[in-house]
Amino acid sequence: MRRRRDDGYHELETLFAFVADGDTVTLGGGEGFAVEGPFAGALAEEGDNLVTRAAAKFAETFGVDVAGRITLTKRLPVASGLGGGSADAAATLRLLARREGVAIDDPRLFDCADALGSDVPACLYSRTAIGRGRGERLEPVAGASGTPVLLVNPGVAVSTARVFGGWDRVDRGALGEGDLLNVARAGRNDLEPPALAVAPVIGEVLDLLAAQPGVTLARMSGSGATCFALFDTLAGRDAAAEAAGAGQPGWWCLKTVLL
Repeated sequence: MRRRRDDGYHELETLFAFVADGDTVTLGGGEGFAVEGPFAGALAEEGDNLVTRAAAKFAETFGVDVAGRITLTKRLPVASGLGGGSADAAATLRLLARREGVAIDDPRLFDCADALGSDVPACLYSRTAIGRGRGERLEPVAGASGTPVLLVNPGVAVSTARVFGGWDRVDRGALGEGDLLNVARAGRNDLEPPALAVAPVIGEVLDLLAAQPGVTLARMSGSGATCFALFDTLAGRDAAAEAAGAGQPGWWCLKTVLL
């Protein structure tokens, strides 16, 4: 975090990295929108969400009818700091672009993504990158594909607005340079202290992950409450998942790898 801008947004530097598992968006026969999956209940009462907004924005921008039934399979917790909603919107844009023959680097598609949210452009391209400005100015960095990752959420939803509102507005400097692992290890999450004030259980998740054998980095993701850990080996990651499940059976865990 660098500063609060006059337009109400925050000037920030953030490291975007992507994993192999998460929500899915499909387009099939019929009409309308449906949501299924283990976290569908959190969206069941919403008549409007980022997926439907993405479809409407695409239709408006490219002058097409978005025919077909869009189904979101919600496997990630809602309001968990993982950018799941932004990724779902980006997946919808990519899906419609593929069907309509629109290139992924078409500037109009980027404009659609940017209009939907600050994280959506990064999710549209799904490449490891540093995001500046609101997060929409992207600078690719070398990733660490295949690195084992464990995501853990203690079962609490955290308000992004509340966490951002709790930031102390102290500029602690820019992110470092290098590849993903170098930037991540030298960096920090300025939203961690206000998130801990909202949900102290995040500290328990971080302590558990940091104590696992083979962990190379443990941090909170985004504005929380999900935390992640990177591991040297798949076996180390899987053992950590077992330890988390045994110690806190109510916590959500996902074993995956970096893309």
